[in-house]
Formats: sequence, structure tokens, C-alpha cells
Amino acid sequence: MSSPSDRWPELPYAAWKDTAATLQLWTQMIGKVRLAATPWLNHSWHVTLRVSARGLATPLIQTATRDFQIELDFIDHTLWIRTAGGHTRQVMLRPVSVAEFFADVMIALSELGITVVIDEMPNEIPDAIPFSQDRVHGTYDPDYANRFWRVLTRANAAFARFRTAFLGKASPVHFFWGSFDLAVTRFSGRGAPPHPGGIPHLSDAVVREAYSHEVSSAGFWPGGGPIDDAAFYSYAYPAPEGFAAAPVRPAQAYFSKDLGEFILPYDAVRTAPDPEAALMEFLQSTYEAAANAAKWDRAALECSVGEIRKPRLI
Repeated sequence: MSSPSDRWPELPYAAWKDTAATLQLWTQMIGKVRLAATPWLNHSWHVTLRVSARGLATPLIQTATRDFQIELDFIDHTLWIRTAGGHTRQVMLRPVSVAEFFADVMIALSELGITVVIDEMPNEIPDAIPFSQDRVHGTYDPDYANRFWRVLTRANAAFARFRTAFLGKASPVHFFWGSFDLAVTRFSGRGAPPHPGGIPHLSDAVVREAYSHEVSSAGFWPGGGPIDDAAFYSYAYPAPEGFAAAPVRPAQAYFSKDLGEFILPYDAVRTAPDPEAALMEFLQSTYEAAANAAKWDRAALECSVGEIRKPRLI
């Protein structure tokens, strides 16, 4: 049986920030392959990655000539490309420049008969460098990459359980490679005012489509920028009056004026007597803060948390 420290490992951002920066670029590469081959789905849900039993993976990518999937395996530290025809190629995850890694991935795709052209400019990153020219980022610490994935598995489980208690429109639990976070989003069903955009290297049209409707969204982010370390977050768009002042739980949660979001430090969850319960408390209380302040029709949108093999009563 795994120990709490195995399931919720330490993840101090300062210790692995260079690896995190490299991983964000690697996830963008494989996400952009799916973007180049997949019809648009509302809120950019067609390009996201999913937590897998070994790392992060694309859903099945289907083209006129090949059906395939790409996975970053953080156990064997390998990028796998697998086709529906049974053929595979692999690229080892190791300390190597983004430019070299990008070249290796493109060669592996070509060897499988997969022709794809992607936009090499990373999204949502200031001072971004095209993949084929990036010889700045190249750090890879396998231990911290594995820790990051293990945190994602626990967050994924909690987010998926939280999602079952909502009857309205809700996103999958998925990983956004642009912002490098795992997220789940609930929708009130009402439209939202146009988002102002302004995100580095991301079309305003994409942002406005993503936030076309009123949301309460929560997620996990590994840290950096205004947040020193890994944290869970929750925000509302548009933020209703009174949202920031709403009481939320657990006690370590707070509202960040810089981010406009509620924040719960990952360490507060990791060290809690019951980490899953602490995280669920944060998800539920911050959702209630958004839904109550914005006057969502909660009676019509909510239900009890789902149970295994138990259909909902109608």
C-alpha cells in the first residue's frame, strides 16, 4: 500500500522549475500536433491532454492516413507515439535542448508516415522561442517529472469526483498545455461578456471563445510567477460582485488579488490529515462562492456526488 508521501509527494517549485519549463514546452509540442489534426471543439477542449496511467497523453488523433496517440511516460521517461496499426516510435525524455527534442519528435512522426506541420511558437509564454530554435530550455529531472505526474493523478481523481455532482454543462478533467495546468470547469448556462484577451502568444479570438459562457473553474498549477509553489486555484468568469469576499474552506485558502482567484497551497493539501477531503472542501466552497454570488440556478444544476454502479434516481 502506498504511503501518503508517495501519493502526495513534495513538489517545491524552486527545486524543479527548470524541468517544469522544459516540460511545458514538450507538452505544447504534442498538444499542437493534436491541434493541427483535430476539428475545433468548444472552449479548445479538442487540444487538451489527459492524465494517463503513466503520464500525460493525447486522446486518439485521427487523420486521413493514420490514427495515433502520443504519450509522455513519466515512469519509463519516454515519449511514445503509437499508431492504431500497431507501430510505435519512442523518444527518450532526457536533458536535451527543446530544439533537439522537437527534431526527434518530428522524425519519429515522419517514420510512422505521419505528416503534420505545427505552429512552433509556444503559447501563453512571454518571450517565447520557436521550438526548433530553443537551445535555452533543456533540463529534465526524472524524479520531479514523476512527482508532478503523481500529483496530477491525485488531483485528477478529486476533480473527476467533484465533476459528478453537477448536472449542467461541465468540462472533462483535462490538462491545458498552454497554461500548464489541470482543470475542470462548470457552466451556468448563461453567456458571458467578451473576454479582454491579451494573453501572450494566444489569439484573442481563442480566449473569447473559451470564455464565451459564464463559468466556475478550478485546477492545479505547479507554481511560478505570482505563486511561489504549487497550488490549487478556483475562479469565476465573469467574477460576480462579492465573490472575492466569500468565505471558503479550508482555513489555508485565500483570495489572491493579483490573480483574481482563490488559492489553496498544495502543501496545505499534501499535509492535511485527509488530503482528498481538504481538496474537495476547497472545490465545493469556492464553487458555492461563485454560484451564490452570480445567482446560478443551483437547484437545477446540482446533484449528489456520483457513486460506483449506482444510477441517479430521476
